[in-house]
Amino acid sequence: MSYHIAQVNIARLVAPLDSQQLAGFVAALDPVNASADEAPGFVWRLQTDEGNATAVQAFEWEEQGAAGVIINMSVWQSIAQLSDWVYGPLHRAVLVQRRNWFERVSEATTALWWVREGHLPSTKEAETRVLHLREQGPTPMAFTFKAVFASPED
Repeated sequence: MSYHIAQVNIARLVAPLDSQQLAGFVAALDPVNASADEAPGFVWRLQTDEGNATAVQAFEWEEQGAAGVIINMSVWQSIAQLSDWVYGPLHRAVLVQRRNWFERVSEATTALWWVREGHLPSTKEAETRVLHLREQGPTPMAFTFKAVFASPED
């Protein structure tokens, strides 16, 4: 059986998505998403039928007074391909500006886990993985780029 890597990351907004403060982030969404969709190893990303991931409702418990919470979730063929895209030039240019748009959070906001090829994770599954990572630290159920666990097929 073959496995892919799923990832979720969440962010607490410092202002509403339609605010001037988040205009740069919103402007970057389409090009960044398009680059992910075309990247080697990309399998799937969470989005509405209209192609809008920021409209997905999940992780409401994470808001804690923020202007909102957004979620990014995707599946890739390998951790190396996901990492290449995450730390590639286009996405990295957005990452370095994240403090302008998102609240600083001390707990884990990104989780990785292995899924069987063909499985598309739900937001409820992603919430469970993030909570597990926060409570237990990195384990095969939920881990980070810094503490990777091998695929069940390895």
